[in-house]
Amino acid sequence: MSSMIKIAVDAMGGDNSPKKIIDGVIHHHTNNENVFYKFFGDEEQIKKFLDNKIKKDKFEIVNTLNKVSSEDSPLEAAKRGKDTSMWLAVESVKKKDCDIVISAGNTGALLVISKLNLKMIENIDKPALSALWPNKKGMSVVLDLGANIECSSKNLFDFSIMGASLYKSLYINEIPKVALLNIGSEELKGNETIKETYKILNDKKSEDYKFLGYIEGNELMNGNVNVIVSDGFTGNVALKTAEGTANFITNELKEALGGSLIGKISSLLNISNLKKFKKRLDPRLYNGAIFIGLDSPVVKSHGGTDYIGFSNSLEVCCKIIKGNLIDKIKRNI
Repeated sequence: MSSMIKIAVDAMGGDNSPKKIIDGVIHHHTNNENVFYKFFGDEEQIKKFLDNKIKKDKFEIVNTLNKVSSEDSPLEAAKRGKDTSMWLAVESVKKKDCDIVISAGNTGALLVISKLNLKMIENIDKPALSALWPNKKGMSVVLDLGANIECSSKNLFDFSIMGASLYKSLYINEIPKVALLNIGSEELKGNETIKETYKILNDKKSEDYKFLGYIEGNELMNGNVNVIVSDGFTGNVALKTAEGTANFITNELKEALGGSLIGKISSLLNISNLKKFKKRLDPRLYNGAIFIGLDSPVVKSHGGTDYIGFSNSLEVCCKIIKGNLIDKIKRNI
């Protein structure tokens, strides 16, 4: 693999595009000399926002005025044609022009267009949507977050292997510790699919990860486990609950500390601790969900994030390529 990482960037996806996307790339470029960005979108607008802030030999623009909108259904997005910025960005990875693709556009559309263009890794039936979550000791990989509502034990087993491989790609020196999200920690709890998956993972000894059994929703953030596996329905509910709780805490804290004079004085006295707390819960730090199971990596940035969040998801792209994620999954499967 050459040391230059080539990222296909859908410049037209998400809120406030392409400005946010270009600002994120400029921010990322300042610390990443060995990355080449291939933009797909409205060339005139992209050039205007780039404003000569990236070296000419570090980017290329493929001009297209057609784009997938956030209102499009996945089917409508696929029917829009093969000249949308999202389709062309994914296709460039299929053609091996780029190593990885990133879009802040419509999630359902990105999944469908990726599945239409890219093959599945051999022996994997379904791709999963995975993301990073903070925990007390660092970070966890959680999957599936909504790509598959119904899953078999084979799917959940595959997700475990893929999640462990992803964790190892991002955190090379750490051991993936895998657990299944369930309604209890005892072996008898849960539905038949979960129990079957437990048995498969428990019987299969692996040097690539440790299987730690079940994890309940209230333990997701304690850091004893760093790869959390569930079907897409449960995973998506858990994700939205966690996001809502984080927003609730930060907003309530803001109100409590900003309301009365005593609140304002105590917030001044605690300013460094509050900044640390706010940073820990900043969703921009954990931006960048990954579709795994396809034979090329696809990264989904949150549509509503700002340029800092987008820059962080470009960093996830670099780690995935440096960590040889696809090779790791193929070897472990």
